[in-house]
Parts: sequence; C-alpha cells; structure tokens
Amino acid sequence: MKILPLIRACQLVALLLPITASAVDNPVRDYPAQKIAAHTYVIHGPLGQPSVKNQGFMNNPGFVITQDGVVVIDPGSSLETGRMVLRQIAKVTKLPVTYVFDTHVHGDHWLGNQAITDAYPNAKLVAHPDMIKLAQQGEAEVWVDRMNQLTDNYTASTKAVIPTIPVVDDQTITTGDMHFHIYAPENAHSKTDIMIEVVEDSTLFTGDNVLNNYIARMDDGTFAGSIAACDRAIGLHDKHYVPGHGQSGNVALVKRYRDYLATLFAAVKEQHDAGKADFEMKDAVAAKLKKFRNLPGFTEQLGKQISLAVLEIEAAN
Repeated sequence: MKILPLIRACQLVALLLPITASAVDNPVRDYPAQKIAAHTYVIHGPLGQPSVKNQGFMNNPGFVITQDGVVVIDPGSSLETGRMVLRQIAKVTKLPVTYVFDTHVHGDHWLGNQAITDAYPNAKLVAHPDMIKLAQQGEAEVWVDRMNQLTDNYTASTKAVIPTIPVVDDQTITTGDMHFHIYAPENAHSKTDIMIEVVEDSTLFTGDNVLNNYIARMDDGTFAGSIAACDRAIGLHDKHYVPGHGQSGNVALVKRYRDYLATLFAAVKEQHDAGKADFEMKDAVAAKLKKFRNLPGFTEQLGKQISLAVLEIEAAN
C-alpha cells in the first residue's frame, strides 16, 4: 500500500467535507454582565429567535454572588453560551458555582447547564418538578435538536444536563448568606415555570412569565395563567425585575407586559363572543394592541396568539 497517496486522499476528503460553526473555534462572543443590585448581575442577551447570527444566545442569564459561592439563573441555550456565562462570572469572582436555577423547560434558557457542570460537577441544578419530568420524557432532546437546527449546527456539541432538584411554590433555598424564594405560578408561560426572588437584593427573576419590549411564543402556556403570574410578580413590590428576554428594570416593565396579555385576551374574547372566528378578528384585535405593534415579534406572533386565546376561551366555557 502506498501511504503517501492515501494520506493525500484523506486530506482531500477532509477539505471537501462541510465545515459547520460547531467544528471550529468559535465561542459565543462575550456580552457584559451588568450589576443591577448589591449581589446580582445580569447578562442581557439580544432580542430575537435563536439563529446563526446570535449563535443561539438570546436570553438573560443571571448570577448572584453569595458568601459561599455563585448562584446561576438560566445559563443559556448551549454549551458555548454557558461557557460565556462562566467567563463573565470569572471577571467578578473566583468563587465556585454552587447552584443553578432553571426557570422553565424551554431549552434556550437551560441547555447551558452542561458548561456549568463540566466546570463545577458539584453544582446543584434546581427546577420545577414538571420541567424535570418533561425534560426526562424527551423534551430535552427536542430542544437540543431545535437549537442545533436554528443555529445551523453551531450548538452541535451541546448535551442536555437535566436538573435533579425539584422545588415547589413558596419554597426558600438558603445558600451562603442569601435567600432565594421560589414562586411557581400555575399554567403560566410554559406550565413548568418558577420565578426566583433574591430576597436580600429585592430582585425577581421572572423567566419568560415576563418579557420586556418583546413578544414571544405562548404555545405551551395560558393567557390567564400568565396574567396571574404577572399579578403575583407585581404584588411582591421588588425593586428590580429581570425578564426572560429584554432589559431589566422596575415593576413598570411587568405592568406593561401584563397590559399586553390582558388587552389581547380581552379583545379576542370580545370578538369571540360576537361570533367571529380567529381568522376574522385579527384586524380588530391588532387595533386594540396598536401601542405594542412595533415590538419585535409582534407581527410574527399575533395570529398564532389569537388562535391560542380562542382555544383557551373555548376550553373554559
């Protein structure tokens, strides 16, 4: 056998194979961590759906520095996003990550768990029990595949590391000198949701129960439950609110998102009660939502959300 021609043939095959983003050294570009309270930082991702352009990163990972370690909330959509989060943490502290809270089952928020457990195998991963159950039953792989498709294989190296510690409504986890109070609204954005209140910092991580200046999918939740989740968040009177997507701020951002949900749901009910089908009411509903029409995602989601609202109204009758 002639070795040299064989080597050259292999090299030629390698050159002809498609090169994907995941096959090269192409880490998620750094996004700065913004300090929003005494112990709490947020990395605000860009708005939009996962894509090649944003490398699949578009949520708001957060981290809280406690006396004993770092608590991470929603480490993002992929192995590389999780690594980016760890790079930002390293700029602030050398303490290890001790806990990770995943707000719900949608993988753009939690598939970064892999990076955390690679670096800190003893970190405790916490989520709603139904989130853990659904992920174990196959939803994890659905989201791994979805992220990979949307990013043209950029996230191909990502594996689902499913949380193992369930939490329930009104539970408090204490670590170091900090208290993390859990709220688990029923039938909200995904029906697997938790909101995490950093008690000492008067800060609430809402997950996708609240979005700021963005309209996203409602496929897995309910309008009534999402409105109730907003009401609960408002009633906590925290100083800082971290939405699942969009900039953090005060309670005004929660009230605005609630206004969107409630206005849409009421407008759809009015049209439904008048005998209109979902495809017949779009213009009338859009007119009631005119102050929201320039928000990213509004045009793409409106028709689907009207149909979902109709189904919810009919199911309640």
